[in-house]
This record gives sequence, structure tokens and C-alpha cells, in this order.
Amino acid sequence: MTKPFPTKNLRFFLTAPSPCPYLPGKRERKVFTALDGLDAEGLHDVLTHAGFRRSQNIAYRPSCESCDACISARVVVDKFEFTRRWRKIMARNADLLRALKPAKATEEQFWLLRRYLSSRHADGGMADMSFSDFAAMVEETAVHTHIVEYRYTAGSDKGELAGAALVDVLGDGLSMVYSFFDPREGRRSLGIYTILDHLQQARAAGFAHLYLGYWIPNSEKMDYKAQFQPLELLLSGEWRPYEPVRF
Repeated sequence: MTKPFPTKNLRFFLTAPSPCPYLPGKRERKVFTALDGLDAEGLHDVLTHAGFRRSQNIAYRPSCESCDACISARVVVDKFEFTRRWRKIMARNADLLRALKPAKATEEQFWLLRRYLSSRHADGGMADMSFSDFAAMVEETAVHTHIVEYRYTAGSDKGELAGAALVDVLGDGLSMVYSFFDPREGRRSLGIYTILDHLQQARAAGFAHLYLGYWIPNSEKMDYKAQFQPLELLLSGEWRPYEPVRF
């Protein structure tokens, strides 16, 4: 349960319109506020539950004119079932070594991110990210943040970084800020595996939720999030169960 937090004195700002990276022809705007003060983590919890996401020391959420397609999504950890499909993906990646690291950027992480962006999001806003940009994304945080690294343990790539996830720790769960992985490994489904592994980590830690950020209906880039059931969506200010359409 979210503890009360005094938000009446917060100052919120609105960005100028810019092209939407998810829906062609749309323009996006964001409302944001600073995560600072003596209880940034408490503020972060409250704002996350209200549909905000963190970027460095800023909490933001979409505030677009005539569009409300972005919906906050979280998985209910204790009700999630590792079906045969999920178990197969976990088995394919059982050889990976997981390590929890402090929120400190490394060159190795950065170059894996660049390969990932070049392959998967070459036209995105992060495509030209420099190492200093990456370091700011990772290290500029006023809340409990860490990086989870996944490394190969066999074959010619033994010891190399296969993937990484930047993760915030909330009072009731884990929030996946950003994840990236080796774009050559299509068969492993490393992006899906990273979420499955964090569901296991959240369950082991006794957390109720895994926050996945925004889900957008009819967006191919976001379709994967709806696969993780039971999923809850923030609708009209309330977290409600999402029922997938079945044909």
C-alpha cells in the first residue's frame, strides 16, 4: 500500500509537442516534475502509482492533446504463471549468468546498448546517445536503482555481456526503467527472458508488482507487454485488470 505523501507543493512542467515515437502522425507532450528532496523515494512511489515513469531525476507521464493511448501497466507477480511457453524461454537462457550491479555505467554496457539501438531502434530518439548520455541515464538517480547484467557462460561468447536491465526498486515492486540485449540472439528471446527473470526476482523478494512502463493498444512495439498476464492497467486513476481479447 502506498504511504501518504505531500504532493500539493510539487511544481509540474509541460514539454513542447514533438513527434510521437509510437503512433505515426501523432504528437506527444509530457508533464514532469523533479525527484528531489529528502524523500525522493517516497515521492517516486506515489508518482509511479499515479502513472509516472522515471528518467534520471525526473518523473514524467504523457499529457498529449486529443490522445490518451499510453497506459501504465504492471504485472501481478504472485498470480503470474510460468506456462510451458515461458518455461521454454527460461530453459533456453539457463546458461546465462545474472549479476546485480550498482547504478554505474560501463563502456561494455554502452556498446551493447549501441548495437541494440542500431538493430532495433535506429530511428528512435536514443539512437545517437553518447556515453555521457548513457552515464546520465544510469547514474543520475535519487532513488534505489541498480543494473542487472546477463552474461554468456559457454561458447565463443563466454564472458561477454548478453543483456542488461536498469531497474528501480519501489515499495511494492520492481520498475523496469530500460533493458537492452544482444540483437543477434533472436532465438533466445532475451527481451522476454529479462522480464520473466525479473518476475522471478520480484516474487523471491516478496514484491506484489513488476512495472513495465506504458502499454499502447495497436502499437507493434508494445504488443509484447500484453502477453504477461495477469496485467493491470491504470485507467481513470485506478489500477484495473486487463482482459485480453481472445479469438
